[in-house]
This record gives sequence, structure tokens and C-alpha cells, in this order.
Amino acid sequence: MSETQIRTYRAKDVVRFRKTAEEFGGLSNMAPGFPVIVLGRRIRTSEALYQACRFPHMPEVQAMILNEGSPMTAKMRSKPYRKDSRPDWDEVRVPVMKWCLRVKLICNWRKFSELLLSTGDRPIVEDSRKDAYWGAMMQEDDTLNGQNVLGRLLMELRTKFKEDADALCCVKPVPIHDFSLLGESIPVITLSQSQEANALVRLTKLDDCEPTQRAFL
Repeated sequence: MSETQIRTYRAKDVVRFRKTAEEFGGLSNMAPGFPVIVLGRRIRTSEALYQACRFPHMPEVQAMILNEGSPMTAKMRSKPYRKDSRPDWDEVRVPVMKWCLRVKLICNWRKFSELLLSTGDRPIVEDSRKDAYWGAMMQEDDTLNGQNVLGRLLMELRTKFKEDADALCCVKPVPIHDFSLLGESIPVITLSQSQEANALVRLTKLDDCEPTQRAFL
């Protein structure tokens, strides 16, 4: 993917997202309701996962980010340490984001794929107030201008799902040095593994409930 080219989109022609509560808000990395599971650990959002990937050499910082309940707080937690991000972060951040989206899909197969497919063939744009790299910014002439790297990754994922969904049922780790989480190397993630892990998480939560609570779930 060429990251440097600025794109211009007509607002009326695109699927855009900014707030997570909006119709297509689930496309955002900040969106709740799309937890991911990596190395048996349930992570609330793909945003927290992405931010944690900055710091494979600092598992204590990763844990702090992953333990936050809010995706925005998780992002803010990473800020004081950004100068200590892995030295190749600028080179690997797009492949890492692409991997995070694949993990989001495989851990929320039906829900996220239906959301992607509901966008049809329209361009997907993250409508941002200040980030013209991952998203695009609204202009006075009702166009959105920016590199829209996140939107383009989502469109690429949508195309791959339409062409061969089975090929997305296995997510390999990003082939970079020290791709790890909390001191463990990140393995291949398969659809069956993610479904089993999600089922285990749900069962564990049910077992933690009082009997009267379980009756109403």
C-alpha cells in the first residue's frame, strides 16, 4: 500500500465513521463490542491491541494499556512512552494495523464481516478532525481530504472477504522482530481457536454469575 498519496473523497459518496455510536461506528478501532483474544487474553478493543504492539520490549507498559477499560484511555496511556516505541514503529505500524483488523475480524467473524459487507462498494473513510494520515479531514467543499490509511485497509479487508473469506480464517503474526505480547511471541490465530476462546470467555463469565443472574442471560 502506498501511504503517501493524498486522496480526496466526496462526502456524499462514502461510508464514513467518526463516533462509535453511529451507524458505521463499529469500523473504528475505538468501537466497543468487538473484543479480541490474543494468547488467551481478552482485549476490549483493537485500539488497545494496536497501541500495545508499540512496546514488545516493555511488557509492563503493554499490560497497563491492555488493562484500561476505555480505548481512548488505553491510547492516552501509551502517550508518555511513545518515545520508547519499538525503533522501527514508523515502518511497521501499517502492517501491525492490518494485522489488528484481521484479528478483529477473526474474533468477531459474523458481526464484523456483516458490518464490512454492509458498506457495499463505497469508499470507507475515517472522518477525522485532525488526523489526515489514518483518516481524512472534511473540507469546506464537502470533500474529505487525507491519506485515509485506516479506511483503505478496511476496504482491502472487505475486498478480500468478498473474494475468498476462507483465506481470512487464519491470521499469521506480522513477520517482524519481537512481535510479542506480555513476553510471549504472538502465534498464528485461527477462526476455530478464536471461537473456542470466545466461548470459554463467555462460559467463564457465566460461571462467575450468581444462579439468579444466569437465569436471565
